[in-house]
Amino acid sequence: MNIPFYQVDAFTHQPFKGNPAGVCLLETPMTDRLLRSIATENSHLEIAFLLNTPDGYNLRWFSPRIEMPLCGHATLATAHVLWELGLEPKEKILQFHTLSGTLTATQQDGWIELDFPARSSEPRPTPAELQTLFPSRKNVVYSMDRYIVELSSPAEVRNFIPDTHLLKDHRCVITSRGEEDSPYDFISRYFAIPVGFVEDHVTGTAHCSLAPYWAERLDKQDFFAYQASPRGGELKITLTGDRVLLSGEAVTIMEGKINI
Repeated sequence: MNIPFYQVDAFTHQPFKGNPAGVCLLETPMTDRLLRSIATENSHLEIAFLLNTPDGYNLRWFSPRIEMPLCGHATLATAHVLWELGLEPKEKILQFHTLSGTLTATQQDGWIELDFPARSSEPRPTPAELQTLFPSRKNVVYSMDRYIVELSSPAEVRNFIPDTHLLKDHRCVITSRGEEDSPYDFISRYFAIPVGFVEDHVTGTAHCSLAPYWAERLDKQDFFAYQASPRGGELKITLTGDRVLLSGEAVTIMEGKINI
């Protein structure tokens, strides 16, 4: 069996920036065991597995450790591959059936827009490990499966050095308002050791939580955001009701076949 495989850098227009994702185009369903094996073999990537259906596509995402219920950058990469290969017309709205419901993607002026669910936040006691890591934190809330820690300045976000021992049991987003002279409304970083990544490069799902969080604090619904990982990436974001529209660019840097 030869499975077409593409590696795409998402939320960037430059190779080796943004967040790399693998995209596998399947012709027939495969067992979960085999999907996990492929994800483990490509341990530096999150892998999207795409299967054509009469009304769109079935889409699943696997990290090196687990199946993910939602993934932004791998969905962006998948839509990019479909349009770049000419498998779908560029004016078509793509429909993906996923563990998080039906998601859509559209394209305009080279930017791909994903329609994702918004994630609310709630107060929750701060774990001792995060208290130790962030003694000068401004605010801490919990959203779905991760903590959001607001810091007092972009410099604190950019200069933070993760402690893998203290973060090993917690997914954690750190964020702050953007610099006054920058185009960004807010910046962030995301640490996800429980699912196999010390630091994720650019994270769509984190912005499903960050959009409502910053909408309340900045009194606006449209944002230009930057994830300040070592690779870095940009997102245009619109909060509309209980949905978040995430827009980004993408570039394919590798293609081949997985031989099984």
